[in-house]
Amino acid sequence: MNSINWQDVELEVVNESMKRQIVTGETMTVAKIYFEDGFVVPMHSHHNEQITQVVKGQMRFEFGGDEPKELLLNPGDVVVIPPNLPHAATCIGPVEEIDMWSPRRDDWLDGSDAYLRG
Repeated sequence: MNSINWQDVELEVVNESMKRQIVTGETMTVAKIYFEDGFVVPMHSHHNEQITQVVKGQMRFEFGGDEPKELLLNPGDVVVIPPNLPHAATCIGPVEEIDMWSPRRDDWLDGSDAYLRG
């Protein structure tokens, strides 16, 4: 067991409007993510349960499925996204947010997250 400081975690450039830092354990992944204003996370789903906390800026989420819904998250807001629920997000202003997933995001670790890389 060891302590990790976000300042020591490598900043990965995913695309010109998205950067992230990733810390992963055996069964969970946590990421600190930075988006430029207007960036759209395309509609997608995954088998992971996801918890998102907005630190800075705003994110407008769209949730698909049988009961489509929109949700605006402001700094300090947190949303729990169940596994396999289609979701997308639009960033309003520069956004800093923290995401947590269980099980861990192996697609983010092996680079097969093409929906974000454009």
